[in-house]
Amino acid sequence: MQARRAARELALILFSQLDSIQGDFDFQDIIIKSVRTLTNNSIEEVNTAANSIMEIKEQINEYEANHPSNIERPIGISDKPVPIPTTEDMRNKLDGLLNIADKTVLALEIAEMAALEENSDVKQYIKSITEQYKIHKNDIDEQIKKFALGWDINRLVKMDKDILRIAICELLYVKEAPLKVIIDEALELAKKYSTDDSASFVNGILGKVVLENNLK
Repeated sequence: MQARRAARELALILFSQLDSIQGDFDFQDIIIKSVRTLTNNSIEEVNTAANSIMEIKEQINEYEANHPSNIERPIGISDKPVPIPTTEDMRNKLDGLLNIADKTVLALEIAEMAALEENSDVKQYIKSITEQYKIHKNDIDEQIKKFALGWDINRLVKMDKDILRIAICELLYVKEAPLKVIIDEALELAKKYSTDDSASFVNGILGKVVLENNLK
């Protein structure tokens, strides 16, 4: 995984805590708390996934036991395997499990990269984003207000607002990554962590920020 991608994922957790922090803060401490939040969320999702797997297994066992070829078999004789029809419900559950698996692997990679060394690329990039956001917070939020027509910034979905803050901060002040990469990864964060409509909303705002500031 690229260090900047890991940094964006971790920064999203970190930004969720910034509003409750007054004054200066211990950057190392908040990084550790963010990593713990990410890994704890992954553990919860893995436990949820394990329960879903058990449900699928029970459904398979029930389907097999009630299949016509097994109902007529003598008591005490093991059921024989039967074909399982593809169902939308089964596909959705498996897609959900795969998504959880991806998130868990990602969380472990981020935790490892963040903990490897004090001056890791992940930590340095998160620090750049955070420091620039602290300096330019009002200007960044003004950009969001300006282009989120009809929306009160205080009533935006917190996740969407933080994704926009990180991306706008990168676009206007950090300027270390290609424009397309910043926007694409902001959309991925929106798809992964926010609502169904978030990606298109984030894309619209960032597109206007790019045009307004003549970014290339």
